[in-house]
Amino acid sequence: MKCFLKIVCLSVALSFFSCKKEVEKPKVIYENPSKVVAVTKIDTTKIELADLPIQMEGTNYLLFPIGELRGSDKSYDSSSRGNQLSYKVSNYSEYQITGFIKNLKFQQIGKDSITSLTDKNMYIQSITYLKTIADKTKQQILLYVLEDMDTNKDVKLDDNDIKSLYLSDISGNRFGKISLDFHELIDWKVVESTNRLYYRTIEDTNKNGEFDKNDQVHYYFIELSNKEWKSIAYNPV
Repeated sequence: MKCFLKIVCLSVALSFFSCKKEVEKPKVIYENPSKVVAVTKIDTTKIELADLPIQMEGTNYLLFPIGELRGSDKSYDSSSRGNQLSYKVSNYSEYQITGFIKNLKFQQIGKDSITSLTDKNMYIQSITYLKTIADKTKQQILLYVLEDMDTNKDVKLDDNDIKSLYLSDISGNRFGKISLDFHELIDWKVVESTNRLYYRTIEDTNKNGEFDKNDQVHYYFIELSNKEWKSIAYNPV
């Protein structure tokens, strides 16, 4: 009996560690790198939803976060407790939208037309309105942290893929990628006195698929007051 119990315990332990190992996949898989591209296939079984509009203070646009009907999640309120479904796409705090956002749509106040941010498949983690820059320079800029490539090749976009940095103006125009492909965004910061956006990325320089202490950290800034947003590398260390 004791032997049987030991075998069962060993099997459970091996199963646990096997599952854990399977979950911890690298963020980048370099086999056949030509396949590491944007996920363009749309899952037609998903039901698309839009949140009610959000207006950033001092702007003339309504923002509609777009996502999908999801099962119940402790992080999100369910508007239908009986069937355990959540109709909420995003959360809004001061000048920032977070959630499971697939796209963002824009409507200028006083007009009927609604436009989309992008026609590409993306997973947007956060959208931040750079209010202090708007107050100082009158430029109304949105900053996005998102995943745009299936870098781990699991045929989906989520936070297990590389995070990238994008910018657009408040209307969704000038939407473009700021960080380099295959550079994982570490963090970002706006310094109001300089009108600059500073950010750091890490590059998997040893190509082991992980971001660790052996990889290189890169430092950049952008002059937000310029018409063209261009990343400029600098080296503080």
